[in-house]
Amino acid sequence: MSLYGNWWKLGFDATMLALESQQVIGLRMLKLSTGGAAAQAEAMRMVTEKVAAAGEAAMMLASGGSGAGVVAGYRRKVRANARRLQRR
Repeated sequence: MSLYGNWWKLGFDATMLALESQQVIGLRMLKLSTGGAAAQAEAMRMVTEKVAAAGEAAMMLASGGSGAGVVAGYRRKVRANARRLQRR
């Protein structure tokens, strides 16, 4: 891929990550607003995932990975959360 193609893909992935993250935030807020055991489990899951994701990103970058790889990894996780939260 050309230099411009790499930058375009990174920009697209970063933009989509922002949009998809907002969707997951909204879905999580709905779940948390219901209260109860399911909401408590979601809150714990959310914190655990964020700590693990930060560690994975740091390790990827420290081992020579790219920012584009980090963004792509986050997008996969965010989309998986969106699918999980949309199921009833």
